[in-house]
Amino acid sequence: MSVMIDILTLTDFRNHNACRVITHGRNNVIIVGPNGAGKTAILEAVSMLSGDRGMRGADMRDMARFGGAGGFSVFATLADETDLSVTFVSGDSNRRAKIDGDNAALSELGKHLRIVWLTPREDRLFVDSASERRAFFDRLTGAFDVTHTGRVARLSKLLSERAFALKSGADVHWLNALDAQIAGVAVAVAAARVQYAGELNYFLGRCAVSVAGKIEQMLIDGMSAGDAERAYLEYLGGARELVGDKMILDGPHKSDFGVFNNELQLPAHLTSTGQQKTILLDLILAHAKLIHIKTGARPLILLDEAAAHLDKNARANLFAALSAANAQVWATGIDMDVFKDVPNAVFVACENGQINNILLGEE
Repeated sequence: MSVMIDILTLTDFRNHNACRVITHGRNNVIIVGPNGAGKTAILEAVSMLSGDRGMRGADMRDMARFGGAGGFSVFATLADETDLSVTFVSGDSNRRAKIDGDNAALSELGKHLRIVWLTPREDRLFVDSASERRAFFDRLTGAFDVTHTGRVARLSKLLSERAFALKSGADVHWLNALDAQIAGVAVAVAAARVQYAGELNYFLGRCAVSVAGKIEQMLIDGMSAGDAERAYLEYLGGARELVGDKMILDGPHKSDFGVFNNELQLPAHLTSTGQQKTILLDLILAHAKLIHIKTGARPLILLDEAAAHLDKNARANLFAALSAANAQVWATGIDMDVFKDVPNAVFVACENGQINNILLGEE
């Protein structure tokens, strides 16, 4: 399966009143324009078609154009003629999805488009908190295990319920039932992470990904999922005390991901900003290759300020890698000249929330 976006139409999304991007079947869609022109908003709109909350994780009301009707719509026609849309109406607490004009669950969108993104926020991924890295890699893992994102959310909910039960002096039978549910979900979350990291490393050369955590290490050491679940359940049963009115507990909610730069023989967080950006892009490109190999799908890669922190050689290597990727890439930047060597590209000039012209690059 090879799917790209042919036409993207936005209505009242961020600073775009009405905007249409036609990709002309190109692999690379380069959106250029000054700061504040609405470039990132276009990528954010595309990211909404993943069924997620989008690459900024913003409140739906904040995505609606100021001065508009209070809602927005994102509509895409794919290369296989499938129509996808996400709408939000003022006064409604939820987004609505449609596939070929029929109402659909948001989760169904991910079956048609597999989307991954990098924004300037991820530029600090290796030096930020473990929670940021977990969220990033869990999002990538969810591209293969469609239940992973839901399991991560369920684990968080169950842990909150357990903390409340402990504070309330709940009956031991309630706690036993909660612990049994937590152990099952926790092992499933950890197993998906371990499998994803191992498969991603197959497509990485300059770096390697590792995952560290209590249950993850059990599985890495060869323990079966069933034995890991029983071991974690026993651990939960012996960790029911509160310290300072807080539940002190180890598990997948405390795990961390590490990335090692093989060329420099250093952890990624000890390398320069430019080297960290290069490794991030390597991760995303490897992820795209893994998606294509495992599913046959052509993923969408969204790169906001793609060339930031990259020198001329690094940009050339990136563009060469993009041309070889089985993906449709949407990238933003200020200077069109920086992207002049990107092959098979359509250039979209964006200014003041409007698409003023489309310039086709060379094949």
